Amino acid sequence: MTPNREGPRINEGITVPNIQLIDATGINIGVISTTDGIAHALEAGLDLVEIAPNSEPPVCKLLDYGKFKYQSQKKAAEARKKQRTVEIKEIKMRPNIDTHDYDVKMRSMRRFFEEGDKVKVTLRFRGREMAHQELGAQLLDRVKLDTTTIAKVESEPRLEGRQMVMVLAPR
Repeated sequence: MTPNREGPRINEGITVPNIQLIDATGINIGVISTTDGIAHALEAGLDLVEIAPNSEPPVCKLLDYGKFKYQSQKKAAEARKKQRTVEIKEIKMRPNIDTHDYDVKMRSMRRFFEEGDKVKVTLRFRGREMAHQELGAQLLDRVKLDTTTIAKVESEPRLEGRQMVMVLAPR
């Protein structure tokens, strides 16, 4: 068998003179020559698979390579399934937002945090509202205060052109 590039070396692909052999039941047989290890594998009807190639001497185990490869693919698929990407959800507000509208936005922010997403709060200023940026800063401070128990501030409020932006992440 030729050495497999995307996996461990098996049988004749193991080129080192001596190996540490572990049999199919997990018992450590000890340091033996690679040819003896391959003979043990053929005798048992299994493959000689290099488990720890960087140790001295390399550790090899007797096992069914097809079954080993299948199980490692299943483990990788399971790990991918459990992985979750964190999204950044955006909530847009205006400086003179009404109480009920603010409460609705806060409810959806709470839901985003429970789902594990980050929230980018964007406060847009229009026309003469730019002259009263302190109102926007007060509103973002209020948002920060209302979410202290469930979220932490990832980036403080900053002015970007005509909008003030703040990013919050779940605790």
